[in-house]
This record gives sequence, C-alpha cells and structure tokens, in this order.
Amino acid sequence: MKKMLSVLLAGAFVAMPVLASEDLAKAKNCMTCHSVAKKIVGPAYKDIAVKRAAEAGAEAALAAKIKNGSKDEWGKVPMPANAVSDAEAATLAKWVLSLK
Repeated sequence: MKKMLSVLLAGAFVAMPVLASEDLAKAKNCMTCHSVAKKIVGPAYKDIAVKRAAEAGAEAALAAKIKNGSKDEWGKVPMPANAVSDAEAATLAKWVLSLK
C-alpha cells in the first residue's frame, strides 16, 4: 500500500509542471489564439513543438517570441507581444516544446 501511494505521489509531482504551465497559458490568455492540438488563430502548440524540435536554442528563441511577439512565421496574422516576465516566457516555451 505504501509503495503504491509513493508511486502515485511521484507521478503527481512529475505532472505538476505541465499542468502549471497550461494554467499559466490560460492565465496569460495564450489559449485565446492557441490550443494544444489544433490551430485557432495561431498554430497548435504541438505544431510549434514539431517545427522547433531540431532547432538549437529553441527554448530561448520561443520564449523571446512569446514575450516580444512575432510576425510572418506562421502566416500573415502577427502574434502580439505578451505581458509576461522572462521567467513566465521561459516556462511557457519549455511547456510548449514538451508537447511533441
């Protein structure tokens, strides 16, 4: 019984950062234009992860785009700059890139 409880607790701690990052994406209104699996206004997070999978420095580059915005990368609709801290942008970028 103790072993099973330990395994369950360990699994919960491993999953917490992903849930926290999704909650952060919701809190920062990222989910207005993006979703995990399908294009809304902007690309799906899984599509971003696939595109950036082999890119050196992908996490830092994506964090900069999250914070400062971007244009002409996924079509003509630009992504505006977002009111996020450097740490929040890094957390969101790491989460998005984990969604392969």
